[in-house]
Amino acid sequence: MIKALLMALLIVNSLAGQAFAATQDSHGIKSARTWIEKEFTVSSISREQQVDEMRWFIEAAKPYRDIEVRVVSERIATHLYEANTLARAFFDITGIRVIHEITGEDDVIKKIQTQIELGIPLYDMYINDSDFIGSHYRSGAVIALSDFIAGAGKTVTLPTLDLADFIGLPFTTGPDGKLYQLPDQQFANLYWYRHDWFSRPALKKQFKQRYGYELNVPVNWSAYEDIAEFFTVHVKQIDGVRVYGHMDYGKMDPSLGWRFSDAWLSMAGVGDPGLPNGLPVDEWGIRLENCHPVGASVARGGALNSPAAVYALTKFIHWLEQYAPPDAKHLDFTGAGAWAGKGQIAQQIFWYSAFTAALLDPRLPVTDDNGHPKWRMAPSPRGPYWQPGMKLGYQDVGGWTMLTGTPLKRRQAAWLYAQFVVSKTVSLKKFLVGLTPVRHSDIFSGHISEVAGKYAGLVDFYRSNARKAWTPTGINVPDYPGLADLWWKHAGLAVHHKISAKQAMDQLALAMDERLLAIAGKGQKKCQPKLNTPKSELYWLARPGAPKPKLINEKPGGETRSYRDSLKNWR
Repeated sequence: MIKALLMALLIVNSLAGQAFAATQDSHGIKSARTWIEKEFTVSSISREQQVDEMRWFIEAAKPYRDIEVRVVSERIATHLYEANTLARAFFDITGIRVIHEITGEDDVIKKIQTQIELGIPLYDMYINDSDFIGSHYRSGAVIALSDFIAGAGKTVTLPTLDLADFIGLPFTTGPDGKLYQLPDQQFANLYWYRHDWFSRPALKKQFKQRYGYELNVPVNWSAYEDIAEFFTVHVKQIDGVRVYGHMDYGKMDPSLGWRFSDAWLSMAGVGDPGLPNGLPVDEWGIRLENCHPVGASVARGGALNSPAAVYALTKFIHWLEQYAPPDAKHLDFTGAGAWAGKGQIAQQIFWYSAFTAALLDPRLPVTDDNGHPKWRMAPSPRGPYWQPGMKLGYQDVGGWTMLTGTPLKRRQAAWLYAQFVVSKTVSLKKFLVGLTPVRHSDIFSGHISEVAGKYAGLVDFYRSNARKAWTPTGINVPDYPGLADLWWKHAGLAVHHKISAKQAMDQLALAMDERLLAIAGKGQKKCQPKLNTPKSELYWLARPGAPKPKLINEKPGGETRSYRDSLKNWR
């Protein structure tokens, strides 16, 4: 009798569970249709395909409905949209609750390091810059997504994920050919200028009379410098407003280091040709041999204190002091970022396209009465040491990153959320909100073709092959958080005239070598540093490639081209 009652109770519970699951499924598909109709109204796939994609998420999420997923990312518009809107949509559709935390980039790095060092699963997944690819590949603490997708994550991997559709995979793939991070957002550092000012006949005439060539998009650093001088020293005011020919920032804080580690040296031409980062010497001036970093100083075959690197820092200081607003030297990344919108800056040599949405605000003086931008983005100019085949600028790729210390079931649930926010149902709308595209199908979609003109060159850049020459930090850097702070601490001393540019780069190169030795001493799972024995700098400077000897003339004639021709060059 008791056995029969227990059996009946089990059957009742089972039926109740099935009924609950059925209710959840019904609620999920109803929610999916609502979100598609009201929020995900543009997509590179059809409405029916969107519904089918969401059906898969509802089914795949069933074993994880009792889990609350924790993820963390840096504070940019794209991630705010994910945290405030997409996490709620994901819960409504799948039943999996997500706490998507937003914090500063430095804090994301600290949290990852803490989890790796302590082995405590603080977050189920991170959106971490692909600048860490050299660290992640070597650490053994990051799960290769290629392995996860083929193994423990196979049943929770979206059939329509379509990895080949992502444009940033070369930046998140290790030397072993495995994918370590799934791109979530991308933005680039491009040349930014006031197209309306550059188009004024009186200013064009005045510039040509003084410099002998057209006021247009600068191709090289010589032209950029001439244009900076022109607006700051000779034009001075436009429509009664004080204007400047250059904008940057020099406050002694970590963001000053990004200016150099992101692309400054590579734009000057410090490293070697070879995409994405230059081989054997990359944009940090670190030489790589057989996948092992062997030194950053010229004495060990690197280029961090080479003549080209000293030139790069010297120009940074000169332009900051002579052509930027007086406040710039005391601003950080955030404070300087708002200046372009004030209507006083003529050009910036490399400007974060993540600010695009903010500078389209029709209330700003950099948009016209119809809300169209008065400014444009174009290729950044290159320095005199630059050679064909080298990277031309920096591109940030924030990628979903999975650590080994996180329990499997939590990783699987977090992987579902990660795929949801980059799914073809969602990604085109996310592109329009944050202007940080990751999918080829979105960039070339019919909807983007209709609105491309309002983004002032951004879509042209992403539709061109040029996007391959704007790259994040690469595999030569074996421990990004362990090395990144050296940049601002040493270069900043020269920016604030405590030491010369040559002394700063000599000290930086020596400190980088010492850190590489320390990293090797701690041990890494793969390709750890093996430093070369120091040799005469003349030995390395006499060899082909980087480090390169000092040029006799570091300021060749200025060269510019029209905006239209600049875009053609991107193709």
